[in-house]
Amino acid sequence: MFEYLRTHMRLALGFMLLQIIPAFIFVGVEGYTSSNDANSTAVATVDGYKITRLEWDNAHRRVMDRARSQGSALDPQLLNSAEARQRTLEALVRERVLLAAAIKLHLTPSDARLQRLFSTDPQFAQLRNPDGSVNREILAMQGMSSELFAQQLRQEFASMQVMAGVVRSAVAPASIVGAALDPLLQRRDVQYQFYDPAQYRSKVQPTEAEIEAFYKAQTNEFKAPEQARIEYVELEIDSLVASVNPSEEELQKFYTDNAARFTAPEERRARHILINAASDAAAAEKAKAKEKAEGLLAELRKNPAAFAALARKHSQDTGSAVEGGDLGVFGRGAMVKPFEDQAFALKVDEISDLVETEYGYHIIQLTEAKGGEKRPLAAVRAQIEAELKRASAQRRWAETAEQFTNTVYEQSESLQPVIDKLKLQKKTATVQRAPTPDTTGALSSTRLLEAVFGEEVLVNKRNTDAVDLGSSHLISARVLEHIPSRVLPLAEVRDRVLERLISRQARALALNDGKARLNALQTAAVQGEPLPNAGIVSRQLPQGLPKPALDAVLAADAAKLPALLGVEVEGGGYYVVRIRSTLPREPIPGGEGPIREQYAQTWAAAESEAYLAALKRRFKVEIKPAAAAAAGAASAAFGS
Repeated sequence: MFEYLRTHMRLALGFMLLQIIPAFIFVGVEGYTSSNDANSTAVATVDGYKITRLEWDNAHRRVMDRARSQGSALDPQLLNSAEARQRTLEALVRERVLLAAAIKLHLTPSDARLQRLFSTDPQFAQLRNPDGSVNREILAMQGMSSELFAQQLRQEFASMQVMAGVVRSAVAPASIVGAALDPLLQRRDVQYQFYDPAQYRSKVQPTEAEIEAFYKAQTNEFKAPEQARIEYVELEIDSLVASVNPSEEELQKFYTDNAARFTAPEERRARHILINAASDAAAAEKAKAKEKAEGLLAELRKNPAAFAALARKHSQDTGSAVEGGDLGVFGRGAMVKPFEDQAFALKVDEISDLVETEYGYHIIQLTEAKGGEKRPLAAVRAQIEAELKRASAQRRWAETAEQFTNTVYEQSESLQPVIDKLKLQKKTATVQRAPTPDTTGALSSTRLLEAVFGEEVLVNKRNTDAVDLGSSHLISARVLEHIPSRVLPLAEVRDRVLERLISRQARALALNDGKARLNALQTAAVQGEPLPNAGIVSRQLPQGLPKPALDAVLAADAAKLPALLGVEVEGGGYYVVRIRSTLPREPIPGGEGPIREQYAQTWAAAESEAYLAALKRRFKVEIKPAAAAAAGAASAAFGS
């Protein structure tokens, strides 16, 4: 089971670090212990233990912070909607259920397993010191202790093991897989004719009366949107970063204080010969094993080049014996301590004395030594400078953000005071109440646009309050000119009106002709008359049929063929289709193995969800009715 987790560590690690570390960056340790009556109210219970409103709020804050840090373009209000908050609560319940199951099933990894994983997996390299221990300084920068990190890590792995057994044991029966693949791979022999509105455009010649009537009936389509011409200023942490210039003394001190970070981890490659002797073996048995090991050591002292041959012949470590005793490359923490101490003390090609461990007696030969080299300051100067600049900017951010917020509020008649005080750049733009599809950056924020079009700002021409866009980014704007929405005169939009009217009438003609053709083909007189296009269609080879038409063809009852059908598609086109017969499933290059495997994975996911549902019943999950109200209230408070 643990090896399964090792295999999937790359997927799990990113999730764990995003779940664990941001909790302390943005919330702080105190946020986990402090509470009041509202925050301590249970929003759900799992196995009799409650999930509080405070825990829910903190979990959702981590979700939002993670989305911002990944550059999500989603609007903050969508991220904090009642639906989004409810999904966070469901995820929190899922975590608690899996943890409860792991505890009941005794799946929590031991300290030794946890240490072995941390010490050997390359995904943890940034968190390891050269000696294999956890880098407390990095954790401290995130507001986390090594003990808490280990606890969180243990819980994550324990929870993963609960579902791993279900995923690995899921079996999708061949009969069910075959039935599921039929709709995907089945082929049908068809004839069809498409009635394209574009071919009817030349037949449409709207009169002036029709154009005017269409314009009057559709005036909402021909409005100029409400707009505001604004000026605005932004405060971003990157601007603070650019203004910081660390001194040479600061660079040198950081380099010295964090020497471990700039030192390559020590690694060794060695081969060994093991003579088994368990720690609880009888004295006579251990003495016999030791005598044999000493004899082999004596041979090696005379002929070191024979190490690999002797290992193949005598070593009782079956895994490495066939490789001449080679153990590959390993770091600190990967081997039991007596073995590790000796291996890291040897010189290359040197052979150790006997090393006794819980497994027996080892003879070790070091074949390669790597790591331990410290990168020079010149090589890491840019990295250190960037970290110092970012850290300094973060320390200054709170004070600068407060100055920005207070100034745009207290001197709301102009943005110039905040520009002068913080050396910011004034920008201008024209915006609408909702962001346009091509709008990016700060001007795509609905919170900013709501503030701009608020009465105080729009009518009284005052600064907006500082709007927090997340990721240490504030913005404030003021309206220079308000341009109300208005219906554009027909003379100004005549070409648009004409284009839409022609398109509508052309679609109507195409649809009428298509339906008439379908009705005619269903009569005895022309029932067998062929359609102009023919082919074998499937999901993989639609032969030009759009999805709605293809869906209709493949959904038709195979027992009632041949059949005629008509399908209206987006844009007003119309397909008349005759389905002549059903053919065997389409062969897939390389066989159906990969798609069957994909279906089996989907089946495993379904079984996992079913197992999770059973666990929820077992551990008596209850989501309190007040949770929905709390989600709505929190979302409304965020948007206000």
